[in-house]
Amino acid sequence: MSNAATALPAPPRNIAVDVYRGFVMFLMMAEVLELAKVSRAVPESGIWQFLAYHQSHVAWAGCSLHDLIQPSFSFLVGVALPYSIASRVAKGGTFGKLFGHAVWRAFLLAALGIFLRSMSSKITNFTFEDTLTQIGLGYPLLFLLGFRPPKWQWAALGVILAGYWAAWAMYPLPGAGFDYQAVKVPADWPHHYTGLMAHWNKNANLGSAFDQWFLNLFPRVQPFVANGGGYLTLSFLPTLGTMILGLLAGNWLRAASPKVPMRQLLVAGAACIAGGLALHFAGLCPVVKRIWTPAWTLFSGGACFLLLAGFSWVIDVKGYRRWTYPLIVIGMNSIAAYLIAHVMGRFFQDTFRIHLGPEFFQFLGEAYEPFLQGAAVLLGFWLILWWMYRRKIFLRV
Repeated sequence: MSNAATALPAPPRNIAVDVYRGFVMFLMMAEVLELAKVSRAVPESGIWQFLAYHQSHVAWAGCSLHDLIQPSFSFLVGVALPYSIASRVAKGGTFGKLFGHAVWRAFLLAALGIFLRSMSSKITNFTFEDTLTQIGLGYPLLFLLGFRPPKWQWAALGVILAGYWAAWAMYPLPGAGFDYQAVKVPADWPHHYTGLMAHWNKNANLGSAFDQWFLNLFPRVQPFVANGGGYLTLSFLPTLGTMILGLLAGNWLRAASPKVPMRQLLVAGAACIAGGLALHFAGLCPVVKRIWTPAWTLFSGGACFLLLAGFSWVIDVKGYRRWTYPLIVIGMNSIAAYLIAHVMGRFFQDTFRIHLGPEFFQFLGEAYEPFLQGAAVLLGFWLILWWMYRRKIFLRV
């Protein structure tokens, strides 16, 4: 198999990609700030309302900053792939060995996602909508595309998005009188669509029907009926589309190095956002992150292109790098950051309560206690990553 990804020598590490990844992981770790709690305690503050909105997922259609965490993480997996392949080939890796490693990595990512989702369960919680699991399910196909020319990658993207849209659009709608509350949709749910868009209604769609069959093949405490948030296993397919967009961006960055292909990134970003919005407002497919619609793949992928362009412009074009150190510490150890955020939050909170007292973080009033405690926890997360960075300890999958 030809190796289009290694046609050029591997350039130095792309700092802008590390910083972008660090920014994304920071947003994820910053969930401990609990901005929504503060906004509820001070409802008259527009600033806290704004911050809380962008630290929460939108209910259905639309997008907040928080909604861009998972697509950015997935997009950056694609961006990093050409660099990874080139590095491993330069060290003597063969296609067979590299593909074996890719399959192993995919398994570990999926298993790690299931493990983290099972931490408070009575038995293993076999669920596949977690960020790591979704990436793992699509990673082997992404790896194979990394060895093909760009026209193959564009074609694969088109087939995935068009095929996924057609499968959902052709899936039968629920009959009259369908009991949405039985599939965990609130009685006052205001986001029901009609017409063609109804094929993407919450928990009454192709993806939900698949999970009602697939997830019940695994041992469960009780039968799976629906995911309360609407999240789906099959979302790994359009998520693969997001990773392919990242792969294309990574190829552009590597081919243009040390320059930055700003025009390509900006045009791609604008075109993808326009495409996603056009599908939504034409009534063909809504922009919904929770079920990762094709329109969401395009819209969020466009946002990722623009974010990558922004970080590249500030860091590589303008040369402003001093401010990046805290994010590089996080971005170069993203798996460790992901684990720390999911595993150590409660440890830090209990430690502060035991040794500082239960009211220590109320010195600005009870309304701001969640934010102040969260800031201390977030600092603890970063100090662990800084300690690992200084000692060159990097978790790799």
